[in-house]
Amino acid sequence: MTEVLGFTACRQLLQMFLAVIFFHCSEFVLAIAIHGKNNVTLKSLLISKNYALAMACSLLEYFVEIYLFPGMKEHWVVSNTGLVMVIVGETMRKLAIITAGRSFTHLIRRYPNEQHKLVTHGIYKYIRHPSYCGFLIWSVGTQIMLCNPVSTLAFAVVVWRFFKERIPYEEFFLRQFFGSGYEEYARRTTSGIPFIK
Repeated sequence: MTEVLGFTACRQLLQMFLAVIFFHCSEFVLAIAIHGKNNVTLKSLLISKNYALAMACSLLEYFVEIYLFPGMKEHWVVSNTGLVMVIVGETMRKLAIITAGRSFTHLIRRYPNEQHKLVTHGIYKYIRHPSYCGFLIWSVGTQIMLCNPVSTLAFAVVVWRFFKERIPYEEFFLRQFFGSGYEEYARRTTSGIPFIK
């Protein structure tokens, strides 16, 4: 077992745990900084049962593969590509949150709010949903970083399907709130998620 948990496993697992801890803690801290402590709950940590199950399955895959096929985890170009994706995805998501400020919430707004503005500058000038795009890149990157082929594919499919359902639902309300302003903005930008207009 000591051989299995050598340098490769320690490095990859440490990177994974640091990426996950930083992602969730920074989401929570940003939510408090933007919306105030009294307006933020533990839901801003973005940890659901399905998410925890997905992460547990990815770790199970990792340990099974490193035990049975240790050479699979030694592809440093692949692992480092995943690490770069994690950093890019994290940066994109946090830029989106900071740029949107009080207009950004973890839950979809279904009713207008005087603090909710249509944000079309910064990263939003190019991508309508940069936080979703960032999360997709980040989540898939965590699995590429671990050289987990099954979880890489599973995370890509599950996260993409989640946003395929969420984006039209959210944009329905954005069109209600901002009317032709949002229509025009949507025409000139991409959603940020492949194959979702």
